[in-house]
Amino acid sequence: MKLNDLMPNEGAKKVGKRKGHGISAGQGKTAGRGTKGLGARAGSGGHLYRQGGNLPFFRRLPFMRGEGFTPPARIEYNEVNLDQLSRFEAGTVVSPEVLAEAKLLHNPKNPVAILGNGEIKVALTIHVQRVTKSARAKIESAGGKIELIA
Repeated sequence: MKLNDLMPNEGAKKVGKRKGHGISAGQGKTAGRGTKGLGARAGSGGHLYRQGGNLPFFRRLPFMRGEGFTPPARIEYNEVNLDQLSRFEAGTVVSPEVLAEAKLLHNPKNPVAILGNGEIKVALTIHVQRVTKSARAKIESAGGKIELIA
């Protein structure tokens, strides 16, 4: 077998329909697009805003300024993983102030949440606003304590 003997499987290659090549071709003149109108134009396929006279979908949605659809009273937490806490020595009291000094907080004004990603081997006393179940289990198994602050 040589490279020039290679052929695609039967039916694998299909010749595309040549539109607009005369009357006898079957797809001449308007080439299956009808006459005039939106579907006959090049580069058109309708627009999301056009819904046949109905009020468009995104104009039916409630209108809010500024914040958009995010709730204005949403609380954004500084998320800290357990593997980031492994830099502290055993017996250290970890509070939001200590985390801010260690540059582990995105915005020091926001409350802190401890997440359970990673492992911790040192016993720490942690004073934060929120702790996940997995993080609590890992901290307590390492001999540490958790106190939630308001």
